[in-house]
Parts: sequence; C-alpha cells; structure tokens
Amino acid sequence: MLSCSRAKETLSIQESLQISITGAIMNVFDRNINFDSLFKFSQISHSTQVHLKNVYSSLALCMFVAAAGSYVHVVTRLFQGGLLSVLGSLGMMFWLAMTPHNSETEKKRLAILAGFAFLTGVGLGPTLDFVIAVNPSIIMTAFMGTSIVFVCFTLSALYAKRRTYLFLGGTLMSGLSLLFLMSVMNLFFGSVMLFKAHMYLGLLIMCGFVLFDTQLIIEKAENGDKDYIWHCVDLFLDFITIFRKLMVILAMNDKEKKKEKK
Repeated sequence: MLSCSRAKETLSIQESLQISITGAIMNVFDRNINFDSLFKFSQISHSTQVHLKNVYSSLALCMFVAAAGSYVHVVTRLFQGGLLSVLGSLGMMFWLAMTPHNSETEKKRLAILAGFAFLTGVGLGPTLDFVIAVNPSIIMTAFMGTSIVFVCFTLSALYAKRRTYLFLGGTLMSGLSLLFLMSVMNLFFGSVMLFKAHMYLGLLIMCGFVLFDTQLIIEKAENGDKDYIWHCVDLFLDFITIFRKLMVILAMNDKEKKKEKK
C-alpha cells in the first residue's frame, strides 16, 4: 500500500510538472514580442540614426560597385588590378576629402565615392586571382565571414554606451604601426610565419577598427558632422581590409591542407 501511494504521488508530481512546463511554453508563444524595440538605440539621437542610415546605404552602394570592379578584373580583364588601380583609388579618396560636403556637391561626391569603390574592387583583383587558383569557394566563404564579423561588431558598437570603444584609438593606431614595421621586416626576411602573424594580427586590428570607427561616426554626427559620404569611406575600408585578409588566411590554410594530403 505504501509503495502504491508513493507511485501515485510521483505520478501526480510528474503530471503537475508537465502541466506547468506546457503552460510556461504557451505563455512564451502567447507573449507579444516587439521586434521594433530591438532596433531602437535610445542613446543615439534621431538625427544621428538618420545619418547612420545614409552611411550604411552608401556603404551598400560601395559594395555593389566594388563587386563590379572585381568582376571587371577577374572576368572581363578590361582593367587590371595593380599599382595604377591603387594610385587611382588613392587619388579618388584624396579628391573626395578635398571636396566640401554640402547639398550642391552631394551628387558629385557620391560619383567620386563610386569611382573610389570601383577602383578598390579592381585592386582586389590580384588577391582574387590567387584565391581562385587555390579554391574559388573561399571567396564566398570569406565574404560571408566578413559580413558576419562586420555586422556583429557594428551592432556591438551601436548597442554599447557612447564612447565605450573610443579608447581603442591609440591601441589600434599602435597596432597599425606594428603591422607596418612587420611588413618592412618581412621584405628582408621573407618569413612565412611573420607573414601569417601579420595577417592574423591585421585581422584582429581591423575588427577593432569596426568598433572604433562606428562609435567615432556616432560622436561626430552628434557633434554636427553629417558628412555621411566620408564616414562611409571609413567603414568601407574596414570591410574590404577584413575581407582581403580573411581570403588570404583561408587560402593559405587550404593550400597547406592540400600539401599535407599529398
């Protein structure tokens, strides 16, 4: 009798737990979730949010034009990436910086931005040729990886308190100086390990720049600097640099795996 009563008690407890769990699940699904609140940044003013929309719209345009530039190099071969494309993109960027930002020059500056993005895409051509020779699928993998990294770090900067990541500026600039020094040293040593260290460290530094540049753009916009075209250049360079380094890293790793199999 005692064992029977215990069994009944255990069964009733299990039924109660099942009912409570089912009720909790139903409450979760019945609850109205406001997805709009996920994209509200209370610490950022409305005017700055509008500014950021312009920045990221321009960034999307740059991505499209840069892809066209890369296509021209890889497929049509009408323009070849190299020293001329690098000098051309630098010239476009300098021209853009020297052109004042106002309503009268907005279309002109957007055209210059498109030219800069196109030549930057053409400049990616030699790297794309190298990656295609190793494994063409790496390009899409690197692009998806870069997009995920960029979006995650951007959201981190947007949701964080203002000026949280601005302290990274000095560290990141020191990191760039270190990368330059490593590049110069590797001209003499030709070390594969040093080159790999340069790639991985550069990738880490550029991820930090996404945080820094995003919050710096917010602060500039809050202080009245609404030059969304030039702000777009900062983020575009961050994205392209991460994409380039990630492609090279994946290609080198894939190449090493193929050598090990042989």
